[in-house]
Amino acid sequence: MTSGQQRTGSWRGRVAARLLGGASWVACHLPERLAISLAEFAGDLWYRFAPAKRRLARENLRRVVTWMAAERAGDPAAWPAASDPVELDRLLHSAFRHYARNYLETMRAPTMGGAYVTERTTIEDPAVVDAAFAEKGPVIFVGLHFGSLELPGLYLVERSGRPVTTPMEVIDEPAIQDWFVRTRNVVGIRLVDLKLARSELAGALERGEIAGLVADRDISGGGVKVSFFGAQAPIPIGPGLLAQQSHVPAFVAGAWRTTPGRYRGSLERIDVPAGGSRREQITAFLTAEVAAFERLIAKAPDQWWAVFFPIWRDEAAA
Repeated sequence: MTSGQQRTGSWRGRVAARLLGGASWVACHLPERLAISLAEFAGDLWYRFAPAKRRLARENLRRVVTWMAAERAGDPAAWPAASDPVELDRLLHSAFRHYARNYLETMRAPTMGGAYVTERTTIEDPAVVDAAFAEKGPVIFVGLHFGSLELPGLYLVERSGRPVTTPMEVIDEPAIQDWFVRTRNVVGIRLVDLKLARSELAGALERGEIAGLVADRDISGGGVKVSFFGAQAPIPIGPGLLAQQSHVPAFVAGAWRTTPGRYRGSLERIDVPAGGSRREQITAFLTAEVAAFERLIAKAPDQWWAVFFPIWRDEAAA
């Protein structure tokens, strides 16, 4: 790739960015119920014509609901899927619909700020949320690929009045990357290069701002192995490292869909233990973080769209 191509990207990327902007405009102007119906129809088609995704997601969901049934955790309606293939396929089909809904919410993010998030979201633990925002200092929020990924960030911006700095994988096409950066900056979410995440997040905390990370999938390959739904899985070390070094309060945050256009949100504090070595402190933090992930995912396992990607090393080897 030439230096000019590195700066501007390909013509296909620029066209794709324009199409993305147009699709976002359409999604923002369609009636919400119609947009949701179209997204769910797209999810139905995706379910039908993506056999490889179906196989991977089915096995991941099976692991989740088997753990839920054994632990009697989360939504009891999902427990039969641990032993009933028909129920598991029903849950899988719903997961495709929710995955498509996530793309719709990405397109509609410019319309989801301000009053939208506060009016549409029921907080399960308001006392924890109030405590998280009682201090005006820096805070770390850890999210996951669950429910609405857009909503927690928008809620944090609205509630705190401060920007949220969060890492993003670099997209090969600069025009598409620029579209995401522009649209998120408008609503107060500052996207930074994943390679610069450590210094950028530390800088945000030093300025008294909010650092946000999504940490249920080990993308870089340097994760710490932690028990996740009963099997060892590599988990990104970033949140534990940041919390241990900064001594800043950290919370696991998530929001999931209930009825069309409505959500429930949850926040859970995760502390770095006082004793032990640096590595022990980070590992203990990540273990508690993953336990919070499990409790959150068990509320709506079909909304955990990380199931469409490898999570556990045994499935990657297979």
